[in-house]
Amino acid sequence: MTISIFLADDHRVVRAGIRALLESQTDFVVVGETEDGLDAVKQVEQLHPDVLIVDLMLHGISGIEVCRQVVKHSSRTVVVILSMYGNETYVQGALRAGAKGYLLKEATVDELVSAVREVMKGRHYLSASLSQRAIENYIKQQETDTITDPYEQLSTREREVLHLVARGHTGSDIARRLFISPRTVEAHRANLMRKLDMRNHSQLLRYALQKGIISAENEGLPENHDGG
Repeated sequence: MTISIFLADDHRVVRAGIRALLESQTDFVVVGETEDGLDAVKQVEQLHPDVLIVDLMLHGISGIEVCRQVVKHSSRTVVVILSMYGNETYVQGALRAGAKGYLLKEATVDELVSAVREVMKGRHYLSASLSQRAIENYIKQQETDTITDPYEQLSTREREVLHLVARGHTGSDIARRLFISPRTVEAHRANLMRKLDMRNHSQLLRYALQKGIISAENEGLPENHDGG
């Protein structure tokens, strides 16, 4: 059986390398790729690949938010997060969003191939260097946690606006990217700030950093859209 795969990573060279590694397997085929989170969601909904391999940090929205939307709207596609970040907070965030795998970019070719094959069997897969405790804690939390994460109360559009604001996009830029009016962008921003009990941009950036929406090195800076 051929396994179809879609790649989302904001570095063109990295995508090319991953693609070459995957297509060295006779039963793997890469059906598409992108550097942008919003575009990844759109293409996955159109192509229905078996597996989405997505970087944690993308242009637009984060890999975890991409995962959340893909799991919700493209149920046949399983998601593997591929990231340079091994922080357990990121791992658990990915699992909560519905990812079946979390692989570090330092992984070997064999690990990448194993991850794809394992998630296709319905199993979870973590990089060998990550603690199995992340999965165990995630499962335990799901069983005992009765407190709803305020992030879960945001609409899909509000989460998209949150990600884009945190990445330094202006209201007019967000409006163009999401095909909505600047006034609607401001309404979504006001709603998400209220739901998250935030009062200023600094609080929004701190929250985005804690949630893994942005990394420390790109905090509050406009994105570079050259794919590099």
